[in-house]
Amino acid sequence: MSQPPASREGGTESEMKVRPKLSEVQLGESSSSLLSDASRADSAKSGQSSQASGSVAKSPVDDAQEEPTVPERTPTPQLPARPQRKTFKPVYHGASNCFCIQLFCIDERFEMRSMDFLPMAFKLFPDRDYCVVSMPHLVPEFPLLQNFVRVTPRCPSTLPQELYVFNRSGLLQNFEVRPVCKTDIGNVKSLIKTLNQQDCLLADLQQYFVARRDPNGIPIQAFVATCFKQVVGVAVTRKEEDIEYIRSHYNIEDFIYFNHHRRHEHGHLYHFALNPIFQHYSKHFLKEVLRQSHYSCLYFPVYPPYSTDEMVGKHSMVSALNFMVPVRARRQIVYPVDKLGENAPSDRVCKEEDKYALNHINRKLTLEPKVTVNARIVVIGASDVSISFLETLAFCPHLRFNNMTLISPNGLPGEIPPDPVRSGFLATSHCYTQDELCQLSLRTWVNVVCAKMVAINRSSKYVVVTGGTKVPYDHLIIGTGLQYQTTAPTEADIDKLLTNEEVPNNPNRRYMGAVPSNVFCINDEYDAFEVKHWLSKTFLPAQGKALVYGNTIDAYTTVQTLLTMGVTGDRIVLVQPPHNYQPTCFNNSTVDKAVTNALKEKGVEVYSGYYLAQWNDGQGGDTVCSASFTSDTKPIRLECCAFFCFNRKAVDYEAFKAINDSCLVYDGKLIIDANFHTNDLSIRAAGPVTKFQRKYHADQWTHSNFNSKEVGFMLASTMLRLFDPTIENDTGPPIEPHNLIPMYRNAKVVGASLPGEYHYLHVGKPSLNQSLDALMAQQDFGEELITGHPEKEGSEYFRIHVNQYNIIETVTCLSKKPLETGNLLCLYGLHERYLNNMVSRMQEGLIKDFYHFFRETWSLAVFHDRFGDFRQEVRELLIQRPAADIASLEEKVRDLIDQDLQLDKKDRKYLNDAYEEGSYKRSVETRLLSFLSYNYYHLPMYAKPGMV
Repeated sequence: MSQPPASREGGTESEMKVRPKLSEVQLGESSSSLLSDASRADSAKSGQSSQASGSVAKSPVDDAQEEPTVPERTPTPQLPARPQRKTFKPVYHGASNCFCIQLFCIDERFEMRSMDFLPMAFKLFPDRDYCVVSMPHLVPEFPLLQNFVRVTPRCPSTLPQELYVFNRSGLLQNFEVRPVCKTDIGNVKSLIKTLNQQDCLLADLQQYFVARRDPNGIPIQAFVATCFKQVVGVAVTRKEEDIEYIRSHYNIEDFIYFNHHRRHEHGHLYHFALNPIFQHYSKHFLKEVLRQSHYSCLYFPVYPPYSTDEMVGKHSMVSALNFMVPVRARRQIVYPVDKLGENAPSDRVCKEEDKYALNHINRKLTLEPKVTVNARIVVIGASDVSISFLETLAFCPHLRFNNMTLISPNGLPGEIPPDPVRSGFLATSHCYTQDELCQLSLRTWVNVVCAKMVAINRSSKYVVVTGGTKVPYDHLIIGTGLQYQTTAPTEADIDKLLTNEEVPNNPNRRYMGAVPSNVFCINDEYDAFEVKHWLSKTFLPAQGKALVYGNTIDAYTTVQTLLTMGVTGDRIVLVQPPHNYQPTCFNNSTVDKAVTNALKEKGVEVYSGYYLAQWNDGQGGDTVCSASFTSDTKPIRLECCAFFCFNRKAVDYEAFKAINDSCLVYDGKLIIDANFHTNDLSIRAAGPVTKFQRKYHADQWTHSNFNSKEVGFMLASTMLRLFDPTIENDTGPPIEPHNLIPMYRNAKVVGASLPGEYHYLHVGKPSLNQSLDALMAQQDFGEELITGHPEKEGSEYFRIHVNQYNIIETVTCLSKKPLETGNLLCLYGLHERYLNNMVSRMQEGLIKDFYHFFRETWSLAVFHDRFGDFRQEVRELLIQRPAADIASLEEKVRDLIDQDLQLDKKDRKYLNDAYEEGSYKRSVETRLLSFLSYNYYHLPMYAKPGMV
């Protein structure tokens, strides 16, 4: 179970925790059953076998390096966790029981016959049971190794090579799969004795023997794998009863044609355990399970670590997870159920279930090998860019990345139970919601080192983390992002009545001393967890005030969260530094005024234009009891017992020092080129921590101006050129003939809960930080459409900006009712014609409230997650030529525009006639009907041909 970070009182910077990924679990100790008698007598193991809930103990050969012994962080606020025992670390004390292949060479024409060497090799060493091969991380896996077991290295491992092991018993050809019998129970118990969910598996077998189905009627099927009548594997499946839910919530149609599979051909995998000696038979075992159970597909869920025992306990972590493919979740439409009535989708589609990550395998995938990538990819920081990068690599169905490691002080986001109050401390970019993180389950595919990077050794290619542990890499990705830093007081003496222009030090300096115990910077959910605990235990029972310093949107969200927790407005003070001619965080006068009025109504004191001058009148101390501020007029002194700093985001000091000391070019931020390269080709970087080289002459543009999820995806795309055999590999950095920075198209999104119980959402085009008034003064601005006003009772503010081409570029919402965010995000980038001629209806006065307008049932198809694919299909139709000698409609448009940018009525009539008289109109209508028909389980509110 994930735990929050160490409190200030407990834990030190030298502590570290490692969380191995779930996909490489193996069935522990089962390999000993096929060892020789001599080796069993001579071997001895130390420690006790144990695992965390939902996992499988590892085999003694699973770990290639001893894990460094480090203490775990013990935070003050404890989350309820399942009991965990000490990790089992086997030590072999017997004589050598293996031989090593040092040189292997075979003609490419015969490499698929590589296994023919092994029987003779074992004959040469009759007293040895294991054959081992080691190879460099960057060497591709050759056919011989596909039958070996890759030994999972300890994380972090400094071994320079990958280790593969093959047991003599793996040569046995008598591998059979059959339904389980009652006489197999004893052998199955021996096989799964290290499995943490063995009781559940045995209970399922007993239920299978009694009735062949669950008490609720769901059929159960159970199989065992045998080798010379010895049980070496077991699998338990049930019929998948929620296939409609799976189809509507996960993109399983990336792997199957759903209509080609009958409903009863979908199965749910509950247990799968196979002796590691026969791991190379895993796909064969799965294929036989599919064949004998008459299934064509199998599904396996991975629940988040905070799930209930009732849900997690039904499954054991399958040892074949590496052979399955992860399935992406689908964005769901927010339905106006009150308006749809009987036309709403079925309960099987709309029902709320615990979120989980879905893994899948089918008959076709059992015959498709994955390309194994052993390159050590180390990612620094758990920012949105890093998560997007890891997601893109992990969800490549034909690639298996064995050595992806994330280094982050608090591990992966989304690992602690959801809490709406805790999540309210910070605004959100809507790149990843809590549910989406659960449906990714990156902990299945990524090793996590809970520590901070403190140094980079570029010559030896390793990162040093807190505690001195080395994490080696072949490719290093730096995506630490920016964090709020504790602002150092300017040390101005307010008794001398100094103004902001006369302060002796920079007001944006980083505080380098020991941070007082009641001064907080909140940068992620773990910081928020700790702050919420402190507020509940220490601040709420007291009588002092909470002082929030900053003019960012997170300062407003923290004020609202304090009010939500029960802090009265007269105990909250908001102090804002000068904006220095920059627009406010909302960049909208209507929103600014509404939030300011809400703060006044709640009784929150607000001071604008003040710099932090002193804490405790310059006397120091472990806690802050008062804070002094300077302004352009007279200074102020405020009492407080909690100080929240949201003044300025900057690069983390330890990250900066590691980057700078390793001689990576740093100019205010880490310097990269258009392809994410630093001055070291093995080190890439992305996100707000970076800036482009000066040769691009684009100093104002950085990754912070763009959508972080899209940046991470593009970073992963450049990396895939190195590993994906289906893509032309890069032999070196691509040539940049024009020195242009890449531009990204996805929207930049900000969502927050603001004072006054307002729900705020802003969706905008990537742009520089310019004031709204300056943007509206431009000739090509377009127009803005507004409904509602915060000052009017019962009126909700909704602003849409359409550009000169009538495409939506900005959406701003401020409402006291919860927003249908998933739907509203779909509006960005759409032409207003898709939205029922929105502009003309607005001009005619037919739209009084955009919230009501977009809840009408006609709009639901626009919010479908595959509507973008439909738009692309329509565009391809208009690009294609009806015949080789007839110009396409797009070519006709281009010819007219080349003659004159402005189309007159005659030209428009010519194009309209070409569209209607040709095959275009009928083709578009056919595609539209096909789109609605194929997705009818999501869109039953639309009529189909023949219904009327």
